[in-house]
This record gives sequence, C-alpha cells and structure tokens, in this order.
Amino acid sequence: MEARMKNPAMILPDAMKGIQNLYKAMHQGDVPQQIMELVHLRASQINGCSACVFAGVAGAKKAGETDERLHAVAAWREAPFFTDAERAALALTEAATRIADRSGKAVPDDIWDEAADHFDEKQLAAIILMIATTNFFNRINTTIEEPAGTTWG
Repeated sequence: MEARMKNPAMILPDAMKGIQNLYKAMHQGDVPQQIMELVHLRASQINGCSACVFAGVAGAKKAGETDERLHAVAAWREAPFFTDAERAALALTEAATRIADRSGKAVPDDIWDEAADHFDEKQLAAIILMIATTNFFNRINTTIEEPAGTTWG
C-alpha cells in the first residue's frame, strides 16, 4: 500500500513546526504519558486511522503499556485493566472525537465532570490538545491513505 501523496506536514515545513509546538505544549500539562498514549490510540481507533493506530501502539508500548491493556482499549468500558482516571480520559476522548454523533452537547456534562474530577485544568488542556491533534493526524492520514508503519519525520 502506498500513500496518495507525501504527508502535507512534510510538504509544508511550517506545519511540522506547529505540530512540534503542540507536542511541546502537551508535555507541559504533566499528564502521565501512558494516559496520553491511550487517548491517542482510542481516537485513532474510532477514526479508523491505521497509521495512527500502529504508531499509537508503538508509542504506548514505549511508555510502558502492556499488551493486555492495549488489546482492551477498544473495549475499555468492559475491561478491568483501567483506572478511573484513564476511563475518564477515554470517555472524554470518545465524546470529543465523535462530536457529530450527538444531538445535544458534543461533550456531555457528566463526561466533562468526571474528567475534571481526575485532572486539573492544565492536565485537561493537555488531554484536549492530544485529542484534537490526534483527530488532526487521523484526518490527514486517512485522506492521503497513509499506510500503517510509516512515520512523519
């Protein structure tokens, strides 16, 4: 499988600078890396981005995730492997990624309140940036048909 074109972030170098700045900002939120990787992986699964799912699993393993937990991310509600904080981050990820699937608020108050019970404002900012940035990647990669296993840099 081959991508339709080179990744736009490689064609337009200022885009990569912006992406790097987003990641730098996300790290300032002091959210455990494993949670950030779970957020990235879950959004990528929802959006069907094979390149990001592949990269998400690799990043999560590098951050110390186990195969047992990674195999269960898609079914995190039913799996016993996740903490309450991780569940709150995953619920927020799903709501913010599936914004068109709701007739009311995109992110319902109960999901927001649960996340806010586990994370302070700085951490929530980092998680929200991770969700948004992952959705950004997912849309680029699925549009250009970026194959799993390729990297942006």
